Amino acid sequence: MIPGTFDYHRPTTVGSAVALLLQLGEEARPLAGGHSLIPLMKTRFATPEHLVDLSAIEALRGIVRTGDEIVIGAMTTQYELIQSALLTELLPIIRETAVLIADPQIRYKGTIGGNCANGDPGNDMPALMQCLGASYQLTGTDGIRDVAARDFYLGAYATALEPGEILTAIRIPVPATGHGYGYEKLKRKVGDYATAAAAVVITMSGGRCTSASIGLTNVSETPLWAEEAGAILTGSTLEVEAINRAVAAAEAITNPASDMRGPAEYRTKMAGIMLRRALERAVARATA
Repeated sequence: MIPGTFDYHRPTTVGSAVALLLQLGEEARPLAGGHSLIPLMKTRFATPEHLVDLSAIEALRGIVRTGDEIVIGAMTTQYELIQSALLTELLPIIRETAVLIADPQIRYKGTIGGNCANGDPGNDMPALMQCLGASYQLTGTDGIRDVAARDFYLGAYATALEPGEILTAIRIPVPATGHGYGYEKLKRKVGDYATAAAAVVITMSGGRCTSASIGLTNVSETPLWAEEAGAILTGSTLEVEAINRAVAAAEAITNPASDMRGPAEYRTKMAGIMLRRALERAVARATA
């Protein structure tokens, strides 16, 4: 189908983009890579009267280390995440996740900000950002505020963004040296959303797990941070009993829909299997 008519705006600064969004109100939508919004417009599930294209705002691009944090501009593409030597060194799970998103054509244009900001439960980066303890920098007419990724998602396509606000950057604590990590994703075919996926980051010392964080993708109306499951693993030797308990705790917080990817019960169990696989990979990579 063909989208409805709309006015196109291409600001060059964050301030002008925020001002446009506030001025134009609910009929305006920010446009990043467009891979979520444009399909909705083509099917007329979204009919904005104004598109505010963020691609000309150079201040929204880039990956830098600031103290103990990595700061990623919202308009940084998935391809740029994959190519970043800094992320490969310090946060390799981001690359591991990005290469599983859609296909190369989409990764060249799709942005991390768009993936995180629109509240689509099928997107891969939100659960990973929760797993990593990331925070989102939101910029509006009243200035800048930071919201934890774990507090940002309110429901399917519903987030903590206020009218006129834009997600401008993502701040991620640098994990401990020698941490283990893994992102496992089950999907029907290349380019598809996850049937279920899991992100795991752990640290080990003396044969024991000293910290564990787990994120789950596309098994609820929001991304999930499996806090209890991580707490079960922390302090354990990752023995079978502890892993089984953690997987059960993670499965218990899921609430997937039955859809073309399978019935709800199947998708819940696949979330548990993806968690086991991601944990196994994380353990193999972790050093004391």
